[in-house]
Amino acid sequence: MTTETSPAARKAEKLVAVKGMNDILPASVPRTDKLPDSGLWQWFESTVRTVLGRYGYQYLLTPIVEPTALFVRGLGEVTDIVEKEMYSFTDAMNGDKLTLRPEATAGIVRAMIEHNALYNGPLRLWTIGAMFRHERPQKGRYRQFHQLDVEALGFAGPDVDAEMILVARALWRELGLVEGRDVRLEINSLGQPDERRAHREALVRYFEQHAGLLDEDSRRRLQSNPLRILDSKNPAMQAMVEAAPKLIDFLGEASLAHFDAVRAVLDAVGLAYRVNPRLVRGMDYYNLTVFEWVTDQLGAQGTVCGGGRYDGLIEQLGGKPSPAVGFGLGIERLLLLLQELKVPVPPAGPSAYAVVPPGAPLPQVVATLEALRAAGVGVQQHAGGSDGPGSMKSQFKRADASGARFALVFGADELAQGMVTVKALRDGAGAQQLRPLDDIASWASALT
Repeated sequence: MTTETSPAARKAEKLVAVKGMNDILPASVPRTDKLPDSGLWQWFESTVRTVLGRYGYQYLLTPIVEPTALFVRGLGEVTDIVEKEMYSFTDAMNGDKLTLRPEATAGIVRAMIEHNALYNGPLRLWTIGAMFRHERPQKGRYRQFHQLDVEALGFAGPDVDAEMILVARALWRELGLVEGRDVRLEINSLGQPDERRAHREALVRYFEQHAGLLDEDSRRRLQSNPLRILDSKNPAMQAMVEAAPKLIDFLGEASLAHFDAVRAVLDAVGLAYRVNPRLVRGMDYYNLTVFEWVTDQLGAQGTVCGGGRYDGLIEQLGGKPSPAVGFGLGIERLLLLLQELKVPVPPAGPSAYAVVPPGAPLPQVVATLEALRAAGVGVQQHAGGSDGPGSMKSQFKRADASGARFALVFGADELAQGMVTVKALRDGAGAQQLRPLDDIASWASALT
């Protein structure tokens, strides 16, 4: 016998966000966690647009839901993501097997194939969006997380591999992070498929000789994906893993030349890095250059950004063979790092806050604010309730809390003269000047 929950009980049930999927709120909303506020997100996204614009990357968006087969074919059936972490379901309308995207690259490649986007030549692309992985939530690791994804499709040379790394460095610098101190670069080369196969065979033989030291997860991966054993964090296995055959010793002349060319560019621009022979990344589609930017400031979640070359993926997903390289950056993790390092962030509030005394002529005030906004000034208007706009003291308190640099005071005396008082709230706090309402263009730029 089943018992239905009564309407009253359902109404009383508290509805909260799914565990590991977080609300991104303005700084003015009190919260008990330490998640970054929406102002920090806005600043980050604005910085991304500026940096990627300098390098000629174009923006795109792809769906959050994709066919499950896209990720099985693109990421590899025996990757952790496909085996354990994907949110997959069957569409009740038509029986299609669908998945909430766990990463962005496969969807971008699918879009490029579907729209024949590389017909007119290579493309540099970027996107920002939500990704989903069913894993245990912890600091910097969530079930719904957001990712910046940067891709260069149709470029085969090592110069674009290096460019990817330099795009990330430019972003760090614009955000106030110092490479080598706050974030460090690690690179490796995975070579080509035949070189990886030879290395894989050597790895299997080596790990079979040390089977007694392998944990359960590594034993499961031994035949299906032994390269992932190199990424094990099990302390008891570290010495044995460190002595395992290294992929770089199996690379041929062409792969080594490609890797050397990437390193030569990084050396020329003075970018320090460490060659990490155990760096393999989590997806099967990588070849040649792989890289990660890591930090010591976030505990176990040390990778802030990672990527590399994936020349076989476009063909693997049904397109014409074409080279590609890219990276993904976990936004929540990066913003937590900025918070941890107390990186100064520009205020997210408006440039000015309009203080409107009781009885002020509202049409004239609103017309002035609209003229300022049209001139590019962010202005927040104090809005009153049924009892009016509130006292001047309470309005100035709201003005200060808004983060605005200036208060615009529409007092009766000022308006009678055709003026408004501009009062500094931050730099030179308290200083004020009268400005003419009939010549807003002459002083609007001083508020930005």
